[in-house]
Amino acid sequence: MSTALRSFAGVERFLAEIAGDARKPGYVLLGEEAFLYAMCRRGVLQELLPEDQRDFGLHELDLAETSIFEVLDLAQTPSLMAPFQVLFVRNVKLLYGRGQKKDEFAVIEEYFRRPNPQALILFVADYIELPQDLRKMDMQDKERTEKIRETLGDVCGIVELQRVSEDDAVQWVLREGAAKGVAFSEDAARELVDALGAEMMTISSEVEKLVLYAGATGAKQVGLNDVEAMVSAAKQRSLYELTDAISLRDAPRALALLHGLLNASEGGEEAAIGHVFALAKTFRQMLVLNEKQVKDQRAMWQVLWPGFRVAPFAADALIAQARRYRDRSELMRGLQWIAKADVELRSSPPDKRLVLERLVLRLAGKAREPEMNAA
Repeated sequence: MSTALRSFAGVERFLAEIAGDARKPGYVLLGEEAFLYAMCRRGVLQELLPEDQRDFGLHELDLAETSIFEVLDLAQTPSLMAPFQVLFVRNVKLLYGRGQKKDEFAVIEEYFRRPNPQALILFVADYIELPQDLRKMDMQDKERTEKIRETLGDVCGIVELQRVSEDDAVQWVLREGAAKGVAFSEDAARELVDALGAEMMTISSEVEKLVLYAGATGAKQVGLNDVEAMVSAAKQRSLYELTDAISLRDAPRALALLHGLLNASEGGEEAAIGHVFALAKTFRQMLVLNEKQVKDQRAMWQVLWPGFRVAPFAADALIAQARRYRDRSELMRGLQWIAKADVELRSSPPDKRLVLERLVLRLAGKAREPEMNAA
């Protein structure tokens, strides 16, 4: 992919470093753009850790469960079973919680003075939102970003995962289609991006389906009519439909929609985590709409900041969904459950589908308090 696409430039530089001699011993993946994170993760593993070594060389760590001292001790200890180790470290925000954490940052600095050359540490700071235009960044996220730069910036590379702009998303669709031997018209690519609100995880999935459709029909082109037909179907399986069923406490319909989403995606960890990420974002959007008592689209665009937009086709539905919740505590509990599911999915559970089914049943359940206490 050409570096002309500004939204992807940081990821491309990072992957070039990983593949070359300038690789740093640690990086911070900064931002919540799930599609770019997936690109980084896939590129790192393809370059540094063959699939047959991942059981021993890939470590998924969470600072809520594993201390930074244990993380660095693991990184420093050579593996007998894999020549290289990759450590993804989540919940980085806990390094910036209460207290000064002098001991924690001292041991980080000490490790990076003499890092293990056969290990790569990736701190995942996905609790920070980076809009395409950084001048419009939320003040709290600015402060969080500065703290990371001040404490980890001297010892780690910083990879900014900004939200992908609509223009770059359109160009990505055109290039991805061409790379797969199918030509998208510019109108078709623009319609796909506009209809899906520049949500790259969803766009990527729909491009795959359109390419398969073109191959099945013997066509080498995808036009506006093809996209309109596919997007219409995508809307029916979208997470907005799922959250509609959840907000109505319609557990059977919610499960059916979840199964439709899972069957339509390629599966695997990235797809499952992508669904949870989209659920979390939708619940956060509903939380804002609920708190501000938004009743129409005009008010919606005033309270949802750039980078936190809603796909146009879902605006009215999302407003209706948010109003079904009595107060913010219900939505906050939902976000807690979603966060628990996210942690569980990243811990390589034996059945990712079961994790998602349990999450949806909790979110759509009517006996909400007892479920939370039982968690």
